[in-house]
Amino acid sequence: MSTNPVTGDEVARLAAAAPDDVDTAVRRAREAAERWGELGFAERRRRLLAWNAVIARRMRELAHLMHRETGKPVGDGLLEIANTIEHLSWAARNARRVLRARRMRGSLLTPEYGGLLEYQPYGVVGVIGPWNYPAFTPMGSIGYALAAGNAVVFKPSEYSPAVGEWLVTTFAEAVGDAPMFQAVHGLGDVGAALTRSGVDKVAFTGSTATGKRVMAACAESLTPVVIECGGKDAMIVDADADLDAAADAAIWGGMANAGQTCVGIERVYAVDSVYDALLTRLVDRAGKLRVAADEGANVGPITMPGQIDIIRRHIDDAIARGGTAALGGLDAVRPPYVHPTILTDVPEESDAVCQETFGPTLTVTRVADADEAVRRANATPYGLGASIFGRRRALALARKVRSGMAAINSTISFAVLPTLPFGGVGESGFGRIHGDDGLREFARAKAIARRRMPSALPLMSFRRTPRAEKLVTRVMRAMHGRR
Repeated sequence: MSTNPVTGDEVARLAAAAPDDVDTAVRRAREAAERWGELGFAERRRRLLAWNAVIARRMRELAHLMHRETGKPVGDGLLEIANTIEHLSWAARNARRVLRARRMRGSLLTPEYGGLLEYQPYGVVGVIGPWNYPAFTPMGSIGYALAAGNAVVFKPSEYSPAVGEWLVTTFAEAVGDAPMFQAVHGLGDVGAALTRSGVDKVAFTGSTATGKRVMAACAESLTPVVIECGGKDAMIVDADADLDAAADAAIWGGMANAGQTCVGIERVYAVDSVYDALLTRLVDRAGKLRVAADEGANVGPITMPGQIDIIRRHIDDAIARGGTAALGGLDAVRPPYVHPTILTDVPEESDAVCQETFGPTLTVTRVADADEAVRRANATPYGLGASIFGRRRALALARKVRSGMAAINSTISFAVLPTLPFGGVGESGFGRIHGDDGLREFARAKAIARRRMPSALPLMSFRRTPRAEKLVTRVMRAMHGRR
């Protein structure tokens, strides 16, 4: 049963899957996967675009469901769904281009051979999704896996099962052959059962601790995984940055969706010459945000009750270590809400700087220059995304930040570009969704070599002669032995 995080009212009641139910879903998916794979790119594209059209026509229905189930403001829900639609469309339209079979050239040494490279679907992909973006985030795996020819068994978060069920139901309405995409509901034990159910690949989004447990379970059967975990994303504001744009992006990146965004901004490092002016802008903008449960609020509730304790602890630890609340503070924690909080002078070893907070809070730190900002940004074990505001050195700084993604003069923009891969490094996980890499993530590369003509020099045979060996040696020296 899912409930509204503000009122506690029931939103949906769905049957929890037992281990046998998970196994049955995977078995049905495997039967369906063969048919789905045989449809080919064009027919899968047609069916996925038909599903996408249903989602587009019913955006407001889904946004209101998200609002009831997670507390997300309806406007934020509509934006999430719009990006979901864009990604599903891109995956459906580009799967053939990215995954079609390719003829590969032979080499000078073995001209008698030609190659064929194919990308074959895995079969059944298990997707374990989060609650904070219950449509957009899992669709980065679901849509791309389906476009690549796989069937999908989806375990939505227990905090947003109704959204997951809505996606499965609309797929069945549009496509008709529902076993290609099914949902199994429940708590962590259902996700654990899915990892051990014989699926051919697992895509997980969630905390680093849970991601490690998923990896351990999949390692038992060498099931490949895509792991997208938490982050502690930093924004670097250089001396030549547009401060109004930087402040607007930091507040939106840090406090949209009540700060419950894996690639949200949690730390801001501003060079000394612009620090004071930026801080004034941040406090002014954040102070104007409206926190409420209604559909038009800027900041909604914290969806998962246990997260409120983590946010409170991070704020308390920061202040206890000498930090100052320029806005908000401990009084900002008013369950089920956390009001915008901006902390300054927070030591780098504090939880608010080192650990993922996942709430509408920012630490803002003065640095001597952008190089110091990069060093501090790279000082955590996370490496998901980053944001750079500046002109002259922005691209160079983006390259130096240890992260899977970076945005220049914007924030989170890499996530909404279907052409770019999404994923992290370090404790933020590995593997990629979105873009060409995201499609290839859900397909096996199959290499096929084919003889095109007899071998002039039978090198790969016990018929190889000393004369052939001498000739190969001379050719290799001539081609590769010169500096």
